[in-house]
Amino acid sequence: MWGAPGPWQGGRVTSPPGQWRPTPPHGPDAGERLRPTPWVWLAVAVLAGFSAVVALPFGPTPGLVTFGVAAAALGAVLLRASPSVGVRDGEFVAGRAHVPVTLLGNLVPLDAEALRRQAGPQLDARAHLLLRGWVRGGLRLELVDPQDPTPYWLVSARHPERLAAAVEAARPGPGDQAAHSRQIG
Repeated sequence: MWGAPGPWQGGRVTSPPGQWRPTPPHGPDAGERLRPTPWVWLAVAVLAGFSAVVALPFGPTPGLVTFGVAAAALGAVLLRASPSVGVRDGEFVAGRAHVPVTLLGNLVPLDAEALRRQAGPQLDARAHLLLRGWVRGGLRLELVDPQDPTPYWLVSARHPERLAAAVEAARPGPGDQAAHSRQIG
């Protein structure tokens, strides 16, 4: 069940795989699925072709079967490794991890070069990462939870500006913040 929080792990509430669907309540721009690009699918076809070459000495039928099985297996792995990122029910979701938007500080949309720097030389080892090589842009979300040692999340996103706007739209207003602090305390 989405609304029932699971055990806290490093400041993040985790939920079992497959429970979140990329159908955010704040409209179509509030989330996205990080599916592979056409170039990645072309690489899958090439790798499946290499597998088929191994079976070709046994005839064309085993080669075609090997190609089909390899392509299906690689495709299934890629689709399974395609997480969703977005805002749902007042939480920012990145794959299986999610955090209430009230615990997020500054949001920084990143282009390809900025994401490369953030994930490389400027990376803090304590950061939570959800990166996919086939997605060029990203979003850096700072955490303001004093009990969480994680300083920020670094998340791949094709439309980081839209994702940042969705987080801002999901944040409670000044009057909502008082109600939220009464619920927590």
